[in-house]
Amino acid sequence: MKREVHKIDAAGQSPGRLASEIVIILRGKNKPDFEPHRDTGDQVVVENVEEMKITGKKLEQKKYYKHSGYPGGLKEKSLEKLMKENPEEVLRKAVMGMLPKNKLRDRQIKRLKFN
Repeated sequence: MKREVHKIDAAGQSPGRLASEIVIILRGKNKPDFEPHRDTGDQVVVENVEEMKITGKKLEQKKYYKHSGYPGGLKEKSLEKLMKENPEEVLRKAVMGMLPKNKLRDRQIKRLKFN
């Protein structure tokens, strides 16, 4: 199976709408021979991730959480801080949330690259 490389420019696009386009390509839903149990998607290279458009008050209000597993181990980070530190991670988390939660997800997310 030959995988194509799709280049996407993220400048001026919102992360959610961009992530939904990326998921379609990663899963292979844009191909006529799509089967949900097979990994037939292509590779996606995203450029200008730091220029994504964030609307409303999301920069201050949206929080990302993770837990260490220990009591009191809940960590939170705002979207504004995450965009300054690692804007690719914002888009990666959006794409991960839209991919199906099965064995294919790890293989599919590895084909998401940033330039």
